[in-house]
This record gives sequence, structure tokens and C-alpha cells, in this order.
Amino acid sequence: MLILLGVAVVVAGFAAGFNPLLVVMVSAVLTGMAAGLSPLEVLAAFGKAFNENRYVSAALLVLPVIGVLERAGLQERARTLIGGFRRVTLGRLLIGYLLFRQLTAALGLTSIAGHAQTIRPIVAPMAEAAAEGEGEAGELPDESRQRVRAMAAATDNIGLFFGEDIFMAIGSILLMVGFLAQSGIVIEPLQLSVWAIPTAVVAFAIHAVRLALFERGLKGPGA
Repeated sequence: MLILLGVAVVVAGFAAGFNPLLVVMVSAVLTGMAAGLSPLEVLAAFGKAFNENRYVSAALLVLPVIGVLERAGLQERARTLIGGFRRVTLGRLLIGYLLFRQLTAALGLTSIAGHAQTIRPIVAPMAEAAAEGEGEAGELPDESRQRVRAMAAATDNIGLFFGEDIFMAIGSILLMVGFLAQSGIVIEPLQLSVWAIPTAVVAFAIHAVRLALFERGLKGPGA
């Protein structure tokens, strides 16, 4: 049970507002030492994990590229593009992105989109332009603009969260399979993936309704 102290450290650290990276590092060290590993063995585990997952650092290369594209007018181009499609509304745009995000995540393509890659530079500006195209007052108030950006980010989160569990080789599925196997319950990853499909469908339907209601709310007097 001492191994679970790492979970308590994560909860307490996040609740106190400490640096997430520092909290996770301390939790990992504490968990390793509680499991009977020496400090050198814990450090070796960190090194092995980094060496086997070096592709994670590729995300650091994406950020400068996105910055250069934004400086060159990527957001403005996205706004102009969506402004040329009169039938594309805020709700339709985000529901379409939700469907795209869920389907790609279900195929294991979890890094094909995200907040840094697509939401900030492309989807959010498009959503703002679509909302402005629907309203009669023209430019959105700052509060409404921030709400549109937040809803675009939330749409990405929901699509990824409920879509990735359909992919049977994702970490969460393998974790559950391993945990159940330790308890004497043998189950195939495909079985868990199949049962994740109804949840993903319901999540899609619920968030689609939320997006439609959100769009209607922006058209009100306070928009």
C-alpha cells in the first residue's frame, strides 16, 4: 500500500498548485523507493523511459513551427477561410471537429491534433469567425470570444478522451487489462475497446447538444 503514496503526492501537489512536472517527478521517486528501488535504480528507470519514448520530445519541435506559422498569419487565414463558407456555423464546425477527433483517436492517432497543433492556430479562430458570421453585431465581445475558445478546447478534450479508449493498444486499455489479469480476470483488449464504443457515441451526442445550446446562447442579447 505504500506504493500508493505517489498518488497522494500527485493529488496534494496539484491541489496546492505546485509545478506539475515537479509534482510528478517527486511522486515517481517516492513510488520507486516505496517499491524497494534504490535512488540509482529509480534514476535508471527514468533514463530507460526517456530513451524508449524519445518521440515525445518531438512535440517540442512543433511549438516553434506553430509560432512561425502564427506570425505568418495562420490564424488570419483560418478566419478568412471559414468566413467564405456561409453555411458553416459555430455548432456545425465544432461538431465536425468533435467527430474528426473521436474517429482519429479511435484509430490510435491521438497526436494528429491537439490544443497546440490545431485548436489555438486553426480551430479556435475558425470558431470565432463562424460565431461572428452568425451574429448581427459583428465582432464578438471579449467574454464571448473567450467562451468560444474554451468550448473549442473542451471539444478537443472530449473527442480525444472518449475516442482513444476505442483503440485497443492505448495505455488506458492495456492498464485495465493488466489490472484485471492480476485479479484473476482474463479479458482481451478488444473486448474493452468494443465496450468503449457506446460510451463514445453517448459522449458525442451529449456534447453535440451542448454545442448547439452554446451556439444558441451566443445569439442571445448577451452575445
